[in-house]
Amino acid sequence: MPWWDLRSLSRFWVAQDVSRKRLETSTVTSDWVSPIECPLIKYKNKEERMREVQLGAHTVRSHGITVARTHMHDWLILMLLLLIEAFLYEIHPFYRFVGKDMMSDLKYPLKSNTVPVWAVPIYSVLLPIAIFLIVYFRRRDVYDLHHAILGLLFSVLVTAVITDAIKDAVGRPRPDFFWRCFPDGKDVYDTLGNVVCHGDKIVIKEGHKSFPSGHTSWSFAGLGFLSLYLSGKIKVFDRRGHVAKLCLVFLPLLVASLVGVSRVDDYWHHWQDVFAGGLLGLTVATFCYLQFFPPPYHAEGWGPYAYFRELEESRSSTQAVNAVNGCNVQVMEAQPQLDNAHDERSIHGCMGLTLARNSNTTLEE
Repeated sequence: MPWWDLRSLSRFWVAQDVSRKRLETSTVTSDWVSPIECPLIKYKNKEERMREVQLGAHTVRSHGITVARTHMHDWLILMLLLLIEAFLYEIHPFYRFVGKDMMSDLKYPLKSNTVPVWAVPIYSVLLPIAIFLIVYFRRRDVYDLHHAILGLLFSVLVTAVITDAIKDAVGRPRPDFFWRCFPDGKDVYDTLGNVVCHGDKIVIKEGHKSFPSGHTSWSFAGLGFLSLYLSGKIKVFDRRGHVAKLCLVFLPLLVASLVGVSRVDDYWHHWQDVFAGGLLGLTVATFCYLQFFPPPYHAEGWGPYAYFRELEESRSSTQAVNAVNGCNVQVMEAQPQLDNAHDERSIHGCMGLTLARNSNTTLEE
């Protein structure tokens, strides 16, 4: 082959290698910026993540029925807990042995409740729900509203069932049991030394339900859940040192503590009953809250798990669509380059054949 044929072929292969490298470079560059390969951006602080909140995207009207159907079994369990609570309240507790020597600690006066029974559901259930509604009208997030109400009701009802179950099983007398058992002040005992009450049966029945305190457990279950909810919404643990936020979070706990103190002041409970009831209610509230919301100190503690799950799913679907569109664009951009490379290869091939013929003709001549 003559030297000019080698030069033409070398030029052809160099041009082909350059075009191939351009295609590889464009493909690698597009892969670097592909939405699928690129990891999710981790924001430096919670305020940046708040910018992604789509106000009005998940409302009661648009997603309310769907969310309720998703948690249909949870609502059925709530109804079951309500029936169990009604049953435990109606049955008779264990009538513990009460001797004459034990009456020294059970002769406190019979007083009315400082905090009525009907007021407990108002401040422990209705008040938190009202605050949840205020937050909903501000953020328009049905996931937050639904899960807050569902978690609150679970917290209160689970606490109520555990409290009344322990009340009925223990049967501890209240501090005012003497006046419940003997309204006229004349105590009577049987041959074994146990009391023989002649008071009102309903009053005596309530006299054997001292441990733990129902008022206190309900208060800490509802208001404790509210305290956790507020601590996440106002970002108490954002490490900025705003003590005023702590005051707002401690306010519901202070109200619950005062309710517990009132139970001791009214001589309806011993201090051990109040302590156990508060610990029980706050523990159940914490478990129920963490079932639907991240911990308050978490970077995403201001919203429920379901909201972030929905956000990630919508983002993944958007990324998939963008990835398909990006691939189509890459194919369309690469097609002209492939055509040009094919044309150049054909031209160079024809030139090589022509030069070869000319060289053969020259040699023959």
